[in-house]
Amino acid sequence: MGEVSLNDVTKHFTLRVAGTVQLVRALERVSFTVRDGEVVALIGPSGCGKTTALRIAMGLETATSGAVTVDGVTVKGCGYDRGMVFQHAELLPWLTALQNVEFGLEMKGVRGAALHDAAMKYLTLVGLADSVRRRPYQLSGGMQQRVGIARALAIDPKVLLMDEPFGALDAQTREILQAELLDIHARTGKTILFVTHDLDEAVLLADRVVVMQHGRLQEIVTVPLPRPRDDLSTIRGSDAFAQTRYHIWRALHDGAPALH
Repeated sequence: MGEVSLNDVTKHFTLRVAGTVQLVRALERVSFTVRDGEVVALIGPSGCGKTTALRIAMGLETATSGAVTVDGVTVKGCGYDRGMVFQHAELLPWLTALQNVEFGLEMKGVRGAALHDAAMKYLTLVGLADSVRRRPYQLSGGMQQRVGIARALAIDPKVLLMDEPFGALDAQTREILQAELLDIHARTGKTILFVTHDLDEAVLLADRVVVMQHGRLQEIVTVPLPRPRDDLSTIRGSDAFAQTRYHIWRALHDGAPALH
């Protein structure tokens, strides 16, 4: 199982600016559930609370009120039931690709042949079986992100959390990794919650799209595209893709008023 739920999650914090204290309402009573095996995208303008919600789900930040649960168990800090892929790969530069993936497994207590075999399994899954001895500076940006995905998957989390994982990549590499993520999901069945600013990416990858504005959940849009999604060129040209993309675009541009 791998169901993750945000239940009335609120996040407030204060900032001191030019000698004054300002209250920032990053999230305001956000609730939604990502079902087991589902892919859900969080989309919205910068500053709407997408990444904050993801970081609270991972346990990297705490909510002011409300709770996140994974299979009914309340999140209280980081745990191996969740894996995180960041916008930048955040690899340890002195380790090889193989060692970077092994690192998380070692922290989980995996040792010996099982450590090597598990790391190789997931590096092979992301297409890097021939690059395991390279260090990060010897890898392209797309290859570094693949290592980051392999590292997150290797600990066998119930839920994969992804914070704009392809946002820093060129368009061609981004499209390649989008297709690879669809393939990984088809093979593993992992529950995935990912943040993106890209409307096309949200529709291509997700089963549902959570639209956020000003720290609030504005709308949840179901994507009527069947899986598997192998032929992305046909999907991009379909009426269902265009209509869903436009619906999300309208939701973003007809945003709720700012919180006061």
